[in-house]
Amino acid sequence: MQTPRPIGFWLKLVDRMIDEQFASTLEEHGVTRRQWQLLNILARENATVQQLDTAVAPFLSAPLPFETAPSDTAPSDTAPSDTLDAASGDSETSADDPAETSASHLAELVESDWVRITGSVYELTERGRIALERLSGVVDAQRTLATEGVTPDQYEQTVAVLERVARNLGWND
Repeated sequence: MQTPRPIGFWLKLVDRMIDEQFASTLEEHGVTRRQWQLLNILARENATVQQLDTAVAPFLSAPLPFETAPSDTAPSDTAPSDTLDAASGDSETSADDPAETSASHLAELVESDWVRITGSVYELTERGRIALERLSGVVDAQRTLATEGVTPDQYEQTVAVLERVARNLGWND
């Protein structure tokens, strides 16, 4: 009889697979995962680099402490279709780059006229909104595929259990 694999195995496997599949899906459309997160944040409200850094802190190569990231600026909402891609960071940049900020990820979006900067504030352009809407359909299809066979209740319960484990290990939001 085979021994069941421990939770750490499944967490790391799912984390890696989410990263790889979302990165591949977005890359096909010329957007990085970090850019996707930033576009979603800017779709809700304009923000400075510092605010964007705080919102995506867990995903930057040198994240800010969890305590500094306000829960109302998380990269996505809490609905299953909105959180699957925020489950983990990716490896777009070197872990040796302690100064990574959102600015480097925004530069290409500004150049593409998806985002504009006024003073120190970034905002989504109309072109960016159209692109984000198109990309959202592609990402939603990926999320649906990833959670096929999982009921909304099972998804919510899984997220709640993982949050409890994180809190038990000392995480605070």
